[in-house]
Amino acid sequence: MAEINNFIKTIMQSDLDNNRVEKIATRFPPEPNAYLHIGHARAIITNFELANAFSGTTNLRFDDTNPAKEDQEFVDGIINDLKWLGYTPSNVFYGSDYFEKTYEKAILLIKKGLAYVDDLSQEEMSKYRGTLTEPGTNSPYRNRSIEENLKLFEEMRDGKYPDGAKTLRAKIDMSHPNINMRDPAMYRILHIKHHRQGTKWCIYPMYDFAHPLQDSFEGITHSLCSLEYDNHRILYDWFIEKCEMEHVPHQYEFGRLNITNTIMSKRYLRALVDAKKVSGYDDPRMPTLCGLRRRGFTPDSIRNFILSTGLSRVNSTVEADSLDEELRNDLKLKAIRPNAIINPVKLIIDNYPEGQIEYMDCPNNQENEDMGNRKIAFSRELYIEREDFIEQKPNKKWKRLALGVEVRLMHGYFVTATSVEKDELGNITTIHATYDPKTKSGSGFDERKPNGNIHYVEATTAIPAEFRLFEPLMLDATEENKDLDFMERLNPNSISIKSGYVEASLKDTKPLTHYQFVRNGYYVTDYDSTENKLIFNRTCGLKSSFKM
Repeated sequence: MAEINNFIKTIMQSDLDNNRVEKIATRFPPEPNAYLHIGHARAIITNFELANAFSGTTNLRFDDTNPAKEDQEFVDGIINDLKWLGYTPSNVFYGSDYFEKTYEKAILLIKKGLAYVDDLSQEEMSKYRGTLTEPGTNSPYRNRSIEENLKLFEEMRDGKYPDGAKTLRAKIDMSHPNINMRDPAMYRILHIKHHRQGTKWCIYPMYDFAHPLQDSFEGITHSLCSLEYDNHRILYDWFIEKCEMEHVPHQYEFGRLNITNTIMSKRYLRALVDAKKVSGYDDPRMPTLCGLRRRGFTPDSIRNFILSTGLSRVNSTVEADSLDEELRNDLKLKAIRPNAIINPVKLIIDNYPEGQIEYMDCPNNQENEDMGNRKIAFSRELYIEREDFIEQKPNKKWKRLALGVEVRLMHGYFVTATSVEKDELGNITTIHATYDPKTKSGSGFDERKPNGNIHYVEATTAIPAEFRLFEPLMLDATEENKDLDFMERLNPNSISIKSGYVEASLKDTKPLTHYQFVRNGYYVTDYDSTENKLIFNRTCGLKSSFKM
């Protein structure tokens, strides 16, 4: 795996060298309101790999301070995703674990005259806050006494007010050039059952207040986040200072990772699921980690992809095919390479003995001898790919089968196509051929060279299979579609299903088993696959489809 090396690692090394910190401690703090996607993988891998580089620690902390959209289903999904990626948190915490301690810090700020209970609605406060060029205006409730604020805040906790009736705000500066410092909300009222705390609480801390305190409670040294929190750092530091936190963490921001043709928004992904545009969060077309796993991507391919993109203080966009390339690199020497025919046409070798089946030696992976060999069946009737045959050879570059043209059937014999059968629509249903018994693979025959080498599956032992082929779920923005809603930019051809055959060695295949189907690409056995109906998802082709 590629070694992590970026500007944050340099900062960490400097902090250790200068004795600012004794040991690196990071955290990954997802909100359990959705499944993780490939964008989250950058945060996961960055936090864990940086901590590992210095023998430090990384906590998994669920930011469960907004019960409106949070659910145990997402908690379980996030834990499974981290485990699949190969990361074990030093500790698993929940933001709700700190509700009492966070509440106490809010009381401290009220007593210091640095927080007040506000009766303005969210819409009203938005007007009071001002703009990027105009200062805000103080709330008419800003100068309530400490005693009144303590009483009102306690009543908020006791459930005496409906949702939205009151808000606890930090008292900072309504004319501050950074809007985040203009009396930000610290607590709001939500009479919603919490997935862990039940109905114990009806007030919940806001992210900007709770997050720095949680980092401090856990002894986090480097709080890493995406670039949109850059202008929140001043507020992060303000809460740490004014709440008199014993441990002082520091926030560092890095750029977001965008991928072409890829939806990188939890809100949009939820909308796709709700609208049934996909089968679920683990649909193989989804950029969720569970979707990528089902599609056939491996943990190593995702880690190497993320590390290959680097890390900087600017947002970046990479080609989706870069992830495909990391998958190829990972499985090139690991995956068995069986024969599969995805768009079949029957090939009958007329002069081959009827009823005879031979078993040919075939390496499991031509580039890795350690993977051993297997036997593949050969007989009079075979299936080949329809695209491997044309009636008339067009030019010298055609290196497959055509009438009057001889090719080698991999690990088998030379065959020459002699005639075809067609249906009433003119589609070829059967190709007839003859073979040369002297040309068996391994015989040393070298009197002539065939016009190519094509794969096949023996017809009587072939296992019917379904192949699911995927394209990007969303079309990239163009001048023609840039103003369309994202739902209108969905690719109508994002999935196509083919029926074909695989060789008999795959009869006991299990879900998430990886293969490189000869000349067809990388595939994985799908969860829906059964003994009676094998289903394979195409992860990616054998070569890059990206064009400069």
